[in-house]
Amino acid sequence: MEKIQRISNTNLDLNFQEVERPLTNQEALEESNRCLYCYDAPCIKACPTGIDIPTFIKKISTGNLLGSAKTIMTSNPVGASCARVCPTEELCEGACVLNHSTKPIMIGNLQRYATDWAIKNEQPLFQPGTANGKSVAVVGGGPAGLSAARELARFGYEVTILEAAEKAGGLNTYGIVSFRLPQTISYWEVEQVEKLNVTIKTNTRVGKDVSAKELLQNFDCIVLAVGMSHVPNLGIEGEDLDGVYDAIEFVKETKSGRLSKDFIGKRAVVIGAGNTAIDGATCSVRLGAENVKILYRRTAEEMTAYDFEYEFAKQDGVEFRWLTAPNRIIGDEHGRVTGVECIKMNLGEPDEDGRRRPIPVEGSEHVLQVEAVIKAIGQTRHLELIEGFGLQHDNGVVQVNKETYQTSNPKIYACGDVVFGKGKGDAMVVTAAQQGKQAAYSIHKQFAAVETAQ
Repeated sequence: MEKIQRISNTNLDLNFQEVERPLTNQEALEESNRCLYCYDAPCIKACPTGIDIPTFIKKISTGNLLGSAKTIMTSNPVGASCARVCPTEELCEGACVLNHSTKPIMIGNLQRYATDWAIKNEQPLFQPGTANGKSVAVVGGGPAGLSAARELARFGYEVTILEAAEKAGGLNTYGIVSFRLPQTISYWEVEQVEKLNVTIKTNTRVGKDVSAKELLQNFDCIVLAVGMSHVPNLGIEGEDLDGVYDAIEFVKETKSGRLSKDFIGKRAVVIGAGNTAIDGATCSVRLGAENVKILYRRTAEEMTAYDFEYEFAKQDGVEFRWLTAPNRIIGDEHGRVTGVECIKMNLGEPDEDGRRRPIPVEGSEHVLQVEAVIKAIGQTRHLELIEGFGLQHDNGVVQVNKETYQTSNPKIYACGDVVFGKGKGDAMVVTAAQQGKQAAYSIHKQFAAVETAQ
């Protein structure tokens, strides 16, 4: 990808168009015919949702695009989004046998090709199951919640999704930059769930608009799929200055069409080195920032961003300052950010999470002149909500049976970010989708066992 051009006031939105171009019909046909259609295919085992990859690719090669899309979406209810945001080189493509001879099949691009066809042709892929008289509330309409809701609806449950935001879709709708994942893709996946007679109540926050007690009383079962909350404070001076942003809200603003011209010609720093930090940095470039730096208190080896995200940011001209932490944010007499005082770090012994502990280097303080600071140091947990349901948790990580996703309350199952600890491997959209499916299967199995016993 070529480094994007500096932008003017009139074409901000152009820089937020999708970066990766789709395959042409000819390219898709040629690529699908490269597949060896392996028996016991390693790519299937490498996919957290177990998509039958050789089958969906074979259907592309024979012109059966509806069948291909159904194969994908049957296994992964957010397969159109995952085609764009999955770290395929670490998953399915990384397991492709052709890595040993030529190059792997472009599985992600072919998955996008098939699902894009279904979107363009407005194809409904599934039907609701026969009503079984049971009701389930799904708290949270992100990838995990949508996946659970879709599978439950196909089993015949009456499903209601309660979503705090204006639109369902969670991270896919609001948290991943538009030039990687346009909102239209997420909206289509939400519509696929709605068409199964799933009720989606947006702008509905559990604990405020409806209580946990009411849900427990009014539904036969609950799936907790609320994801994560806001970016926490850095705990340093100057966080209240004009020009300091929460990375999650910052990306959400750009995805909601509220593109800011405040960044044109400015210098920005992003604190953190996860995928959200990369999104914040690349968004800043596209909003016209003259210089963007990512500050991280550890080294590249410890960062949680995917390798392809890291490479993408470097191609956009984002600078990385390793072993650097902010001390304080500096402002002018008008309360606007003018700089960040930083300090260099060394790495000591490992912390509890296995990463080496950063230690400040005395006398290494220095100031970076910037006009914007974006905080991307992880997200807080929905502690109040979790405790409102009375669930066992570890600092906001809900404790579940790893096979069934049942919580300490037998009536409540949990999946997605709300049960993830630390680590980049867990916090993938595709993993959340698979957990939503598994929670739905466990609920159905539980009710089936009760009926058999009666």
